[in-house]
Amino acid sequence: MEKIVIPALDKVMEEKVRNGWKSIDKVGENLGQLEDMVAQYAAMTGKELPEKLKSAMVLMCGDHGIAKYGVSAYPQEVTRQMINGYMRGSAGATVLARHAGADVFVCDAGTAFNLDDLERVYHRKVAWGTEDFTQGPAMTREQAEAAIQVGIEMADICIDKGYNLLYTGEMGIGNTTSTSAIASAYLGLDPLLTVGRGSGINDERMKIKRQVVIDGLAKNQPKQGDAMDVLCKVGGYDHAGLAGVIIGGARRRVPTMVDGVNATAAALLAYGLYPECRDYMLCSHLSSDISHKKMLEMLQLEPIVDAGMRLGEGTGASLAIVIVQTAIDVYNHLAK
Repeated sequence: MEKIVIPALDKVMEEKVRNGWKSIDKVGENLGQLEDMVAQYAAMTGKELPEKLKSAMVLMCGDHGIAKYGVSAYPQEVTRQMINGYMRGSAGATVLARHAGADVFVCDAGTAFNLDDLERVYHRKVAWGTEDFTQGPAMTREQAEAAIQVGIEMADICIDKGYNLLYTGEMGIGNTTSTSAIASAYLGLDPLLTVGRGSGINDERMKIKRQVVIDGLAKNQPKQGDAMDVLCKVGGYDHAGLAGVIIGGARRRVPTMVDGVNATAAALLAYGLYPECRDYMLCSHLSSDISHKKMLEMLQLEPIVDAGMRLGEGTGASLAIVIVQTAIDVYNHLAK
């Protein structure tokens, strides 16, 4: 994989915005996180704040070989059904994106389905889903690198179209199982601390899901803290693609709003590959999935919204970018 250079934050622009907040007629820093996120955005882009954000959700799709064990409340065919919904604009994720004024870019990085009939999907399939990681690695290194490159390409496509904020969405039945395995492997945590209920599974499926993660880790022995090794052994093409989006945005000074537990696993991998790209991440919300908080602590990211959400698919980020836009509006109208 090509060596990517992530630029340093623009501390001059950050200080300019922080001084601008101080000029507003208010007591201290009583707008709290709103002040920080606007200053961070300025430091990331190195530019004057825009009047309006132009936001792009990159919805990365990939299927998971371990879905066959019944780790989700839904069968793998739902991946295809949900992508159809995104194309029609009838899925919850696309409705929320529309409310936020964001555009949605759906990318097939590795689903198990032929999506050629869906013309507006970006067809970048690396493989027809991952391998069953209880029997061996989920993907080869070459496949992992190709999927990361897909994400970098998607970031470039969006940025070249003038988008100044990227945010993550994902679809792939079984992906929270891979996410739990990534969190356990990268952070060195017992699966009891990382395996959550994902799509709302019952106790029986929860036992299966936890055992799948335990078996996958035992079979593959991923190296703790080695992002590429963890990705290859227990990750997904949706994770790899979103890691690429984050890396691709960072190298061009465009922030990524990270959404939910699956996207945060991707952010953890991006951080492991290029630690500097953490400076270009914003965190949309705190998922109710148990591994999410632990990954955010590692990344030192503060969620903007805490509403007990766990859908993923960019839904929390769609809410969060409205708050970011509001904060920018306040600054632009009041800062002297």
